[in-house]
Amino acid sequence: MAEIELTMPKMGESVAEATITKWLKAEGDTIEAEEPVLEIATDKVDSEIPAQESGVLKKILFQVDDVVKVGGTIAIIEVEGEASAGVSAPAAVQEQDPKAVEEIQNFATVALIEELTKNSPSGKFLSPLVRSIAEKEGISGIELDQISGTGLNNRITKEDLVKFIQNKENAPFPSATEAKSSVAAPAKAQAVVQMGDGDEIIQMDRMRKMISDHMTMSKQTSAHVTSFVEADVTEMVMWRNKVKNIYEKREGEKITYTPLIMEAVARAIKEMPMINVSVSGDTIIKRKHINLGMATALPSGNLIVPVIRDADQMNLVGLSKKVNNLANRARINKLSPDEVSGGTFTVTNVGTFGNVMGTPIINQPQVAILAVGAIRKKPAVIETPFGDTIGVRHMMFLSLSYDHRVVDGSLGGSFVQRVAKILEEFDLNREI
Repeated sequence: MAEIELTMPKMGESVAEATITKWLKAEGDTIEAEEPVLEIATDKVDSEIPAQESGVLKKILFQVDDVVKVGGTIAIIEVEGEASAGVSAPAAVQEQDPKAVEEIQNFATVALIEELTKNSPSGKFLSPLVRSIAEKEGISGIELDQISGTGLNNRITKEDLVKFIQNKENAPFPSATEAKSSVAAPAKAQAVVQMGDGDEIIQMDRMRKMISDHMTMSKQTSAHVTSFVEADVTEMVMWRNKVKNIYEKREGEKITYTPLIMEAVARAIKEMPMINVSVSGDTIIKRKHINLGMATALPSGNLIVPVIRDADQMNLVGLSKKVNNLANRARINKLSPDEVSGGTFTVTNVGTFGNVMGTPIINQPQVAILAVGAIRKKPAVIETPFGDTIGVRHMMFLSLSYDHRVVDGSLGGSFVQRVAKILEEFDLNREI
C-alpha cells in the first residue's frame, strides 16, 4: 500500500487559499478516482476537490472552517501499489518528521483563531491572508472597510490590500493609531423585526450573505441611474427561429438569445469604451479588455456571475458555446474562481422570469449593468415608404443602470440605445 497527499489545488493567480466548508467523506471511507472528497470556498467561488486516485481516506488534516493555502496537504489517501509518479508519501504524517506534523497542527490552530475575527467592523468578510497582512502593516478594521475589493461580492484580495498599502500616504483614511483613539464605528442600522405567530426563521446561507453585502455596498458606493429603451427585435427572433434546428444539429447544443445580446453589447462597448471603466478614488480606470459578466440564477435561488473574457474577440458560435458552458457549469457548482472574476460589464436577463424590465444593481467595481426583459409580441407602428402601418412585432425592453459619478445620462442613454439599434438591425440572412 502507498500513501498520497490530497492537496489544495491552484485555483487561479489571485487565489492563495481556501476555506474548507464540508467534508463529503470520512476517515476510513473508500474513494473512487475523480470522486469529490470535500467542498471548499474562496473569496470568489465555491467548488469541490476530487480524489486523484482510488483508495481509502486514511487521515483528514484539516476540519470544516479551517483555511488551507494553495498547495497545502488537506488529507492522506491510501492507495493500492506504489504512489503515482510525482506524488510522494506525505511527510506530514510520518513519525520521523514531527516538525511537519507540528507545523500543520499550528496552522490549523491559527486558522481557527482567525475565524473569530474574520469580519471587519461593518461585517465585511476578511480572508485570513488579508487579515494577516493587515495586522503586520498596522491596517485597522475601519481602514479595511473603506477598501472596495475586486474579489467576488467586493471581497478584499491580497492585491487590493497591497495596492492600498502602497498608496496609503495619499489615502484619506485614518491610520491604525488614529482609529484606535477614535470613537468606535457605529453598528449598521437594522430594522426591528417582530416575530408573528407561526413565522419561520431561515438562516441565510453563505452565498446569500455575500450577495446581501455586495448589493448593499454597491448602492452605498454608486449613484445609481437607470435608462430604458424598447427594442423591436423581430428580425433577431425570426433569424433564431430559422437557424436553431440547423445549429443544434451541427453543434450539438442550442443557440439562445443570450449570445446574440452579448455580441451586441460587446459591439456597443467598443464604440463607447467609457462605459467599460471602474472608479478608484478620484481616478477612472479604463479597461482594455471587454469581459462580460453573465448573471446566472442557481437552483438554490442564489445568483452567480460567470465572466466571458474578451467577448469582443469571439464569433457568434464561440460566444454561444461559452455562454452554454458557463451557464451549465454554474448550475452544478463547477466554476473555477477565475471564471467569476475580472468582469468589466454585466448583463442580466430578467426576461427569464417573465419580467419585462428591471432596475439592476451595479456589480462593483463596474459602472454599468444591462437588464434585458422578456420578448413579447405587441402591436407596433411600422414606418414604410408608403406611410405608417400597424403590425405585430417582437418587442423587448432594455434597462441600463449606471454609476452617475462617472457615466452621465448622455453616455448611459446613448449606450443602451445603441445596443437596441444593433439588435433591431439584425441581419435576417446572416450565416451561422
